[in-house]
Amino acid sequence: MNNQQYAIAQLNQMPQAEFTAVLGEIWEQTPEIANKAWYSKPFNDLEALYQSMIAVVNKLNDAEQLALIKAHPDLGSKTKMAEASVQEQAGIGLDRLSESEYQGFQALNQAYKDKFDFPFIVAVKDQTKESILAAFATRLANDQESEKQQALAEISQIARWRLKTMIE
Repeated sequence: MNNQQYAIAQLNQMPQAEFTAVLGEIWEQTPEIANKAWYSKPFNDLEALYQSMIAVVNKLNDAEQLALIKAHPDLGSKTKMAEASVQEQAGIGLDRLSESEYQGFQALNQAYKDKFDFPFIVAVKDQTKESILAAFATRLANDQESEKQQALAEISQIARWRLKTMIE
């Protein structure tokens, strides 16, 4: 994600390809959400844009929603991820885990993926390592559909924060 800020009026004036390029990484590796949201222009404000994007996510079929969830990186992983994810995880120290913390996160990530077949997702902005570990424990007890809905809710919160950093 770029660090440039945009006014809603600027976004409303953009052709679809530019709009998609600017907002495509709001939803991790899923630029088609911005691409489809473009059709709802003009947007009165950030909230209208966000709600348009949420409507696109809600209209995705089950396989598309799972692909969106699976596009997200494991927490605390050292794999390639979107720049926004790197910054968000670094903000709470997940880029500076001790070896034992790293191993613990990897074990929880694997247990979660073994059960749900997608990565554990949490909007890290207002979290700590400790609150994330507690959420892992709680959410591992959930059923598949509850956890899919929780993952989509967390992704939506992440997208809201990303939009707020990009829009004046």
